[in-house]
Amino acid sequence: MESGGASFPASRTSTPASNDATTAQKRTKICVYCGASPGFNPVYVEAARSLARAMAKNNIQLVYGGGTVGLMGEVARTLVSLSGPDSVHGIIPEALVRYERDANYSSTVPDPSNPSAQPHPAPPTASTTTTQTTISLSVPEETIFGRTTIVPDMHTRKRLMAQEVLSGGPGSGFIALAGGYGTLEELFETMTWNQLGIHNKGIVILNINGFYDGIRQWINKSVEEGFIHGGNKNILVEAKTAEEAIKALEEYKVSDAALKLNWSSQ
Repeated sequence: MESGGASFPASRTSTPASNDATTAQKRTKICVYCGASPGFNPVYVEAARSLARAMAKNNIQLVYGGGTVGLMGEVARTLVSLSGPDSVHGIIPEALVRYERDANYSSTVPDPSNPSAQPHPAPPTASTTTTQTTISLSVPEETIFGRTTIVPDMHTRKRLMAQEVLSGGPGSGFIALAGGYGTLEELFETMTWNQLGIHNKGIVILNINGFYDGIRQWINKSVEEGFIHGGNKNILVEAKTAEEAIKALEEYKVSDAALKLNWSSQ
């Protein structure tokens, strides 16, 4: 993956295969799923800041969905302020660049859907190339939100975020803060990939203010009714504080009930 700016990766869609290579010398990477809204209760914003502080303390890199608003923006902004731009990598689909954003974006050419507008110069790092056409897209300021990669679609975003985590050192994994439909979709797909043996990284919910109590109840009910194997009950681990969440990833144990499938062709 390129070390700077925004770029389209290969558009081939696939699920990430687990990497068992030695990772002792690699930096821990945590993918954080969370909302593009701050929520009504300030405890959620504080949880995002607390997680960023804990990650900075432990020299952990953040991989996230690239937005600059809500909890997404808060965790990225806070970590960059503590550990610098190299500590954060945001991955965002082109369609969401104009939505999950605040005012801290680089100047760029006009929206391609509005050709009558007058263009403005864009920094070279903001360029994305698709086939024969080069379109400059605005991206978050790197000094505030870290590095940003723009991708063509949602699946590529999730695949690359997962691959970043799989390339990280011990303790790498996934943490979910509060969020909406998108956060749950990312969380559940990551859990499914774990169950199917596509990856072996930990998945933790930072359950602030009882936000994820309903998910825990649903998992317990699904085990009780025979829809989730009892051995897979703890694929998703609960934490109450940022420090607990990071420790849970460090101590994560893969379920014995996870399928041992061969995904090498994916």
